[in-house]
Amino acid sequence: MTDAKYKRVLLKLSGEALMGDRRYGIDPDTLSAIADEIVDVQSMGVEIAIVIGGGNIFRGVTAATEGIDRVAGDHMGMLATVINALAMQDALERRGAHTRVTSAITMPEVAEPFIRRRAIRHLEKQRIVICAAGTGNPFFTTDSAAALRASELNCQIIFKATQVDGIYTSDPKKDPNAERLPYVTYQRVLAERLQVMDAAAIDVARNSQIPIYIFSLREKGNIRRALSGEPIGSLVSDDAPELAARG
Repeated sequence: MTDAKYKRVLLKLSGEALMGDRRYGIDPDTLSAIADEIVDVQSMGVEIAIVIGGGNIFRGVTAATEGIDRVAGDHMGMLATVINALAMQDALERRGAHTRVTSAITMPEVAEPFIRRRAIRHLEKQRIVICAAGTGNPFFTTDSAAALRASELNCQIIFKATQVDGIYTSDPKKDPNAERLPYVTYQRVLAERLQVMDAAAIDVARNSQIPIYIFSLREKGNIRRALSGEPIGSLVSDDAPELAARG
């Protein structure tokens, strides 16, 4: 018997989430802590797909401002997500989890190509599916990839683990009067340009009616709390605002 509110979820992790206190790269202790939480959540019977960014290794937009072509930079960023996906796979399998890394860019020596029906079958068999290389296209972020994969895999919700405990009216680090919003609509996120996900990702999630839950990864155990419905973050949805009170 599980105490999770959802059967199948997509967990979006930024590349920066793997850095810990480092300036770049992967912090082994942070990676281990995140893997522990994911395995713990899977023990609740939850089917988990993961999309990981690559910002701890490379950012295409930054590269474009430093003389590298934007398309080339975005492809480099996609490869960075594969590095992170393989690191996460290793950490999870060291804890006894069964995983599959799928890639939007063909590289059969290290990852399966993303095939929707195959990925769904992996989830049904309680394998953690780690989706790498974004959408496989330049000009799209890993947030867009997360919304796309969640839609394709029939996930009930997107959990985006961040460095802050929800959505605010402004940057809480810069504005002491910033107000935390427990519930917002997709339209408000777009109209007010709230820092949740990029517009393309929000549009995909809205069209598929997949809610997005924003919560902090800084506190140990928050992934389980979020999946259990504890009100530790902010919900983006057009339906049932009362859900925000339950997580």
